[in-house]
Amino acid sequence: MQGQDTPEQGLTYDRQLLLGGAKRNAVLELWEVHRYGIDSHSDADYVSIYGMRPASWHAKGVRLLGRTAVECTRRVSRCDRQGCCRCRRKAPYTVGLLVDLFAGSGNTLFWLLRHFAGAQGIGFELDSQVFRLTQQNLAALESPINILNTDYRSGLSGVSVAADQLLIAFIAPPWGDALSKAHGLDLRFTKPPIAEIVDFLLHSFAHNPLLCAIQVHETVAPAPLVEVESRFDWSRLRVYSLNPLGENHGIPLGTKGWTP
Repeated sequence: MQGQDTPEQGLTYDRQLLLGGAKRNAVLELWEVHRYGIDSHSDADYVSIYGMRPASWHAKGVRLLGRTAVECTRRVSRCDRQGCCRCRRKAPYTVGLLVDLFAGSGNTLFWLLRHFAGAQGIGFELDSQVFRLTQQNLAALESPINILNTDYRSGLSGVSVAADQLLIAFIAPPWGDALSKAHGLDLRFTKPPIAEIVDFLLHSFAHNPLLCAIQVHETVAPAPLVEVESRFDWSRLRVYSLNPLGENHGIPLGTKGWTP
């Protein structure tokens, strides 16, 4: 581990990235990835993506911005995949398309696509800086995932799926101010609101069986969650206890056009 000084003296590396330090929008060196992992989780290998520890993915040419490293949540992508796989096994359909509406690093889509052979994988990332790095990273890994620099509405406008094929959509928009200590995550205030996203999918793919996986905090406001779940034929919330209390995530799964 190298001993470089941090740009903002007196702040640990995790605080620099979280509080908007200069490194948030910079491409991190390997020692910085390790240092962030140690500062935030006492583990130099915390930022493990695409199934690899930092030294391995860095050696393959994968690079991350500081703010992308902060958003990497250990093992959550694997849990997303496991939840979707368990639900998918009960569906009488082949998976035609996997979409990540807010792709970021593409890590979740990478894991999902590994377990649905023959499916097409498409991700949408509006941030041009994140998009360029993700596109380069997936190319370095020779991944077939197609990442587009557009919003999900525009991106999906030209997408079609055979009527007898299942569409799996992963939904994880920015939370913004939607998460509070008092009320948990309020799905009405994500950017955009979860119900708005689900309504768009249901309208755009009305003739397809659909499976939606929505990333939430372990504490989620009940009324907005019920409002979203009411749009599906079947739904179930799974919370993954991978981290200390208050730092965990969950996945509400919802289906339309079929029931597991």
